[in-house]
Amino acid sequence: MDLSGVPTPVTQLDIDQRVYDLYDEYCHGQIDRREYLKRAAALATLGIPALAMATSLLPQYAKAQTISFTDPRIKASYVTYPSPGGNGETMRGYLVQPTGAGPFPAVLVIHENRGLNPYIEDVARRAAAAGFLALAPDGLAPLGGYPGNDDDGRTMQAKLDQAKLRIDMLNGAKWLKAHSLSNGKLGVTGFCWGGGTSNFLAATMGTDLLAAAPYYGAAAAADSVKNIKAGLLIHFAETDQNINAMWPGYETALKAANVAHEAHFYPATQHGFHNNSTPRYQEAAAKLSWDRTIEFFKKRLA
Repeated sequence: MDLSGVPTPVTQLDIDQRVYDLYDEYCHGQIDRREYLKRAAALATLGIPALAMATSLLPQYAKAQTISFTDPRIKASYVTYPSPGGNGETMRGYLVQPTGAGPFPAVLVIHENRGLNPYIEDVARRAAAAGFLALAPDGLAPLGGYPGNDDDGRTMQAKLDQAKLRIDMLNGAKWLKAHSLSNGKLGVTGFCWGGGTSNFLAATMGTDLLAAAPYYGAAAAADSVKNIKAGLLIHFAETDQNINAMWPGYETALKAANVAHEAHFYPATQHGFHNNSTPRYQEAAAKLSWDRTIEFFKKRLA
């Protein structure tokens, strides 16, 4: 609390690493919200105000909007597309186009493990504001769509057939590439689960995908790396043990397959550092990584 009596916002540097580790378990579905807060409260016996830290990490999506829905540079709408072999016959997504006649280079934006929340919608608007036709699919569409909060969204996504969920993203990529406003050149970016799915699409789509920029996502299966034809720009947090442990083997496979790739580890960051709705957000790293992503897409998709 400052001298005026107003509570001081919790920042990334204020939070104990043990609380971050708990949050990582929680946001990846290994423990539920009740257990997350219970275990955080238990750390108070060590003199750590962990419950306040844990609560501060929960998303505040009003902070996520950086591009207004009414920004004159873009036009957004919700669309449906067929998804044979997926979790439903059709999928729903958030399509954002730059103003103008097009055609535009296309970018698929893939959400985390909780559906199409406001943060991911804003990322799609950011991509469109930079000149790309952007589609952000909602993997939860077969269950009624993103429910308005991440807890229920995470539970819903875990109930889906995961192989079919990736097919839903693949079908979204194909639909976007063939869209009348697309120039036929496709890139993909995604975060957490979406980062892993970006790697999956790179290994699945061959020459149909020209660029992939995964954020802290699981590596593609080792035996599929040889199929990657896209250029890769891979973003890692400095503190992200499970994801980072996959990199040495992935890097070896990419080199062996002569896949064009570039990887960046961002100092003093946690998994999720690009998400500006929680204190895991690290502004400098988020901005640098996004600037790199946009330039990468401009180079590969123009």
